[in-house]
Amino acid sequence: MIKSFVTKILLLVLIPIAGAAQDIQYQAITADALRSSPAGAGIGFKILVDAANLGSSETRIAELTFPVGYAGPSHQHDAIEIFYVLSGTFGHNVNNVDGILEAGDVGIVRPGDSIIHSVIGSEPAIVLTIWLPGGATAPFHSP
Repeated sequence: MIKSFVTKILLLVLIPIAGAAQDIQYQAITADALRSSPAGAGIGFKILVDAANLGSSETRIAELTFPVGYAGPSHQHDAIEIFYVLSGTFGHNVNNVDGILEAGDVGIVRPGDSIIHSVIGSEPAIVLTIWLPGGATAPFHSP
């Protein structure tokens, strides 16, 4: 069920992009395009889609792994940020309203919202994260 949901999200995000950017050539995902965080990094990340393999910056999709005990600072993005929790329990505080997302839950943050991420419980939170547009000041920019 999770794979089906993720597939639907990816299609909803990527089909409009493909239609709007017909002059941009899709690039296959390569080792250089599919980047991961170095061992020992705080938040683990695996970039799945961004300008490196999409050919443009309309979206960025990453699998983020937040370690046990993680409590991030309050921050903002100038992009829509969509979270789909794959496993674990993810603290989702938006504009000082606490929320808890568990496997299968979706959270959304709009540009200008203040957000604090955290991990609740004894296992890491693994979260599929989508930034729209991907070229905004979302983390993990393309080189």
